[in-house]
Amino acid sequence: MTSALPLTPDDLRQLARWAEACAARALRVFEAYRPDDPRPREALAAALAFADGAERTGTLRKAAWAAQAAAREANDPNATAAARAASAAAGSAYLHPIVTPHQLNHILAPAAYAVQALGGDEAEIDRAIADAPPAVRKLVAQLPPRASSRTTLGRLFHRLDTGLRR
Repeated sequence: MTSALPLTPDDLRQLARWAEACAARALRVFEAYRPDDPRPREALAAALAFADGAERTGTLRKAAWAAQAAAREANDPNATAAARAASAAAGSAYLHPIVTPHQLNHILAPAAYAVQALGGDEAEIDRAIADAPPAVRKLVAQLPPRASSRTTLGRLFHRLDTGLRR
C-alpha cells in the first residue's frame, strides 16, 4: 500500500510559485523560437494565479496541457524543454498526495526542464535549489530519493533532488 503524502493547499501554492519562477526564467527560449505561441506563457500565468490564491480549475489543467502541446510542436530541443517547464509548473497544482518516485518527478520537472532549456546552466541549477521554499524542500524530503541516471535530463533531476534535500 502506498503511503499518503501530507499535502496542504498552502504546500501546493508554494510549490506552484517556485515552479512558475523556475519555468519563467526559461520562457524566453521558447518565445525566441515561437514568438507567436502564447501557450507556455498562459500556463505560467495560470500557475501564478493559483499560487496567488485562485482555485484549481479546468482552466489551469487546460493551460498545462496546452503548453505540453506547444512543447510537442516546437521541433527545437531547448524550446521544447522550456514549454515542458511551463506545462509542469501549471501541473504542479495537481500533485497527488501519495509517496511515489513519480510524484518527485512532478515536483522537480519545472526546474529540470528549465535548466535543460537554458543549456544545463550550473548557476540555474544552484538558483533553483537556493530559491526553493521550505515547503518544497519538505515535500521532496518525504518522497523516495531519485536514483542517478545516465541521461543528461536524469542527471539534472538527480542533482536537483539531492540539492533540495540538503
